[in-house]
Amino acid sequence: MNNKRLAVKKQYQEKTVEFLLKAHIQLTDNEKNNIEIAHFGLPDYPRSGLQLLTYFNDARYCAKELVLFPNQVCPEHRHPPFEGKTGKQETFRCRWGEVYLLVDDDSLTLNQDKQGNPIYSPPEGDEQWYRCDRFIVLTPGQQYTIPPDTLHWFKAGPNGAVVSEFSSESRDEFDVFTDPRVKRLED
Repeated sequence: MNNKRLAVKKQYQEKTVEFLLKAHIQLTDNEKNNIEIAHFGLPDYPRSGLQLLTYFNDARYCAKELVLFPNQVCPEHRHPPFEGKTGKQETFRCRWGEVYLLVDDDSLTLNQDKQGNPIYSPPEGDEQWYRCDRFIVLTPGQQYTIPPDTLHWFKAGPNGAVVSEFSSESRDEFDVFTDPRVKRLED
């Protein structure tokens, strides 16, 4: 990674720490340095993207903090079966801010106002890559569990959000994104 990209990464890691502190989440120096900046290979980071810190991940379970900057969107994706396993099941618990979680779940609220317009919109120009039409709004203390292989995307409210993720094993290389431009593990 060149010096300019390294400096930008450090800048976004520091901004991520500020959000985690708003949620009263304390980090070690090692954790601060291990914050991942996920731009998904898309040209519009930070509009589309995610900042995350993985505390632990093995074949049984995973614990992470997900940080979203104001109005930032994590692209639509699912966690399919892999290596004989059912795929990742994850529980999102909002710690700070507000997150709009759009999920392929008919029990949730339809993402339409009275005129038929979306209440929570994907990034302008990328609408074709967002299919989920049901949502739940999570505020601090609220949580929702996404079953394995379920299409979903999420967006922060106007102040951003911090979400704790508790899940089965996380294998990002197997995630399937609706947008074919996404490269999940690109640095």
